Amino acid sequence: MTDTPNGAMQVDVGLVKQLAELLDDTHLTEIEVSDGDRRIRVARKAAAVSGPVTYAAPAPAGASATPAPAPAAPAAAPLADPADHPGVVKSPMVGTAYMAAEPGAKPFATVGQTVAAGDTLLIVEAMKVMNPIVAPRAGTVRQLFVDNGQPVEFDQPLAIVE
Repeated sequence: MTDTPNGAMQVDVGLVKQLAELLDDTHLTEIEVSDGDRRIRVARKAAAVSGPVTYAAPAPAGASATPAPAPAAPAAAPLADPADHPGVVKSPMVGTAYMAAEPGAKPFATVGQTVAAGDTLLIVEAMKVMNPIVAPRAGTVRQLFVDNGQPVEFDQPLAIVE
């Protein structure tokens, strides 16, 4: 990003394209970079993960969003407000949830499974880093709120361990 002689911001379209591709690769809903008091934010509509990507500048060709995998049926009926449950485990970051270490592997945790404090429930991948989400206490996994490959937001309920 640079200033033009009249003070208007000139947008680096290549940077915007790279950010859009990173958004698609990581299944994030938004990404922002800043340089001093200038910033570029690239975001996709939160209501439709597979919807169009919006930009702070005109979109370059080929920067459309890729559709997310279709979610599987939930394991159990969701609670009225899982965020209020004392055993809720929330996402510490924006990223993509994975239920197993690799495709086709046994899931880290399943509904009804007994877990010990510190056992991995799932992983959230953010910026190509796999972050284990662990059980905060020993108990039984009562609910899993995400599916494999699903994008997750910061503070989103992921599971309930009672």
